[in-house]
Order: sequence, then structure tokens, then C-alpha cells
Amino acid sequence: MHAVKPGRVRYSILLMLFLVTTVTFADRSSLSIAGAALQADLGIDAVMLGYIFSAFGWAYVIGQIPGGWLFDRFGARRVYFITLFCWSLFTLLQGLVDMLPLAWAIVTLFGLRLAVGFAGAPCFPGNARIIAAWFPTRERATATAMSTSAQYAATAVFAPLMGWVVQDLGWQYVFFVLGGLGLLLCGVWLKLMHGPREHPHLGAAEFAHIEDGGALIDMAPRPAGAGGSQWRSLKLLLTQRTLIGLYLGQYCNNAITYFFLTWFPVYLVQARGMSILTAGFMAALPAISGFVGGVLGGLVSDGLLRSGYSLTLARKLPIVVGMLLASSIVLCVYAESDTAVIGLMALAFFGKGFGSLGWTLVADTSPRQIVGLSGGLFNTFGNLAAITTPIVVGYLVGLTGSFDAALVYVGANAVLAVISYLFIVGRIHRIELGEPPSLAAASAMAASNLKS
Repeated sequence: MHAVKPGRVRYSILLMLFLVTTVTFADRSSLSIAGAALQADLGIDAVMLGYIFSAFGWAYVIGQIPGGWLFDRFGARRVYFITLFCWSLFTLLQGLVDMLPLAWAIVTLFGLRLAVGFAGAPCFPGNARIIAAWFPTRERATATAMSTSAQYAATAVFAPLMGWVVQDLGWQYVFFVLGGLGLLLCGVWLKLMHGPREHPHLGAAEFAHIEDGGALIDMAPRPAGAGGSQWRSLKLLLTQRTLIGLYLGQYCNNAITYFFLTWFPVYLVQARGMSILTAGFMAALPAISGFVGGVLGGLVSDGLLRSGYSLTLARKLPIVVGMLLASSIVLCVYAESDTAVIGLMALAFFGKGFGSLGWTLVADTSPRQIVGLSGGLFNTFGNLAAITTPIVVGYLVGLTGSFDAALVYVGANAVLAVISYLFIVGRIHRIELGEPPSLAAASAMAASNLKS
């Protein structure tokens, strides 16, 4: 008698996450595509543009912990719908700022970028919570890699398209198109997104496959007071060495991400002399490499796990190899041809994607009762880079008149990520709610001694 094969409903959930994450990254990077034309139209310098780029990051960071808590408290489906609607609306409104006097236009644009950041803050904690509910441990890295690789798909698909929109219609239409697309997706989300227990088309075999494989099956809202004090939960998360290493590693990884999402098209236009349309197409090539790297990183990690290697090795090896490849972005300083620059960027972003398993580790290590809160805290630290990277790059470009120092800064973050994962993170294991740090350390040491 043959075993019943599990169905594939979980992949439709993953596709929905991929589409929504693609849109949120297109929305957050929309200003980078419009940036050079907007900068010329509004007459702002590199430092001011850096601060406008960073506005998203300030609000995004502030919204992480509240956003993660909202997912745990009210459920992923409802909260995600509200955030998707809001960040799409605020993106669309950015296309109207040129109707205001110059000073008000800059202030309003900064405010709308803040609003997009705050509204979009729950996206990745929500993704982590949904993937943890829908995918068993041995499929989780691949599922997470697919959803996070949407950041590269967003650039690969939308950078050329939006480059054409800017050139033929004006920078304002970038925001109109992307904001409108997000609003259309709201209805699709409500129709297709459900938890495993509530999904109308999930069969018993697939449900058992998910549940028996270690998925945190319940996406239902958590009753008020369940799991204890939020402050006590935060204290637990902030006193775990493993998580502290993850936070630092994600910050460094995101420093590379936010250079790409903010300054990279501007770099191609201003430092390499490309047209906006050409820059849009050229930006797509590293993005495609990042997407391929992201998917391969997840497949390699899950493959190592299925082959009997430890969870620690299966997760850390792709991260370390990927971040070492990402550090090759520094070589762009010495590249003379545009072809060499794009090739090096493609290699760097392939590595960055290959090593982007941080969200998988959130699902692997977070206390099961507070995955949303844990993801929010992880993304808070990681997205401090959304604030610092645009500003640091803006100052480096403004002070030196060159992008060379900025490229060195981005490459140094890749090396620091390697150091964090090798020497701070330690053994990958699930942290239990209420487990004191000393006990966690003792249990980790005991397990390590047993292995040796």
C-alpha cells in the first residue's frame, strides 16, 4: 500500500507571500528608480537625498516590534491585509508631491516615506510567522529563501519597467503604478490567504506532513495575556547570544540590501554615466543573480539538513560562503569598464542572496509562542541599516565626490556578517519561552559535549 503523497497547497501560500513581498520591495525601492530624476527636478543634493532615502528606515524600524506583536495578537491574515493596503496607498500618494511648493514637497515626501516604512514594517515578521506555520523544518529554508528572494525579483522585474516609466512619463508615475498594483493585491490576499487549520483546500495528508514535520501549525490570533508579559519575552530574546549574533548579522546583510535599494541606480547614473533607462536594465542583472543565489542558498541548506548534517552547519555554511562572495563588491572600486562593474555586482548580489538565511534562523530559533515578536525584534535590529546605510553613503559621496568609499563600507559589512555568524551565533537551536539565559547556555553546552 502506497503512502498518500501530500498536496501542494502550501506552495500557493508561498506564491502569495512571494508576490506581496515583491510588491513591498518594489514600493520601498521606488524612490531609488525615480531618485536621479526627482533629485534634478526638486534641486536637492546627495546628503538631502540620503536623508529622504533613510526616512523609510526610521519608521520601518520603529514599527517592527509593534508589528510583530500585532501578528501574534490578531493573526497574520487580517493584519497583513491592513498593512498592504496602507503602504500601497502611501506609495501612490508620493507621486503627487510635485504639486506642492518645493519646501513642502520635500517635507511631504519625507513624511510619506515614513508612512510607507511604518505600514510595511510587519511584512517580514508576518512572512516568518506564516512560513513557520505552513512549512516543516526540512522545507523551511527553501520556502524562506523563495519569499526573501522576492526583493531581487522586485528589482529584476520593476527596475527596467520603472526606468522606462521615468523616461517616458515622468518620475511621478513610478509611484502611481506601484501603489496601484499593491491596492489590487489586497483583494487577492483576502481570498487566498488562510492558516493551515482554516484553509478550505488543504487535504489531510498535507496537513499531517506539515504538522509532523515541525511546523508551528496555528496561525490563529493569540489571546491577550497568552505567553506572559511582552516585556519578559523581550528580555528573554535580548539576552540570548544566538539571537544577538543573528541581529548583528542581519544588520550587516541589510546594509548591502539598502545600498542596492537606494543608491545603486543613482551610482550607475552619476558615477558610471548611464542613462536612467540603461541603469534600470543594468540594475536588473545583479537582482537576477541575487534571486538565483537566494533560491540556491535555501536549497543547499535544506539539502544539507536532509543529508544528515547538523542544523547549525546546514544554516551557517551557505551564510558564510555567501557573505564572503558579497564582499567582492569592493572590487568595483578598481573596475574600469561598465561590464566589469555589473559583473562584480552580480557576483556580490549572488553571494548576498545565497547567504540570506536570517529569516530561516528566526523560524528555527524563536520561541514558538512569540515568533511574530521575535521576528519583529530581529527585523528592528536588521533594518537599522535602512537608516544608517543611505545616510552614510550620502555623506561619503558628498564629502569625497566619489562612490569608492561607499563601496568599501558596503563590503566591510559583508565581512562583519561572517565574523558574527562564525563567532557569536553558536549552535542553532530553538529557544524556549521562560528559559533563562544561563539554562539555555548550559543546555547548549551539554548538547555540544554529548556530540563530542
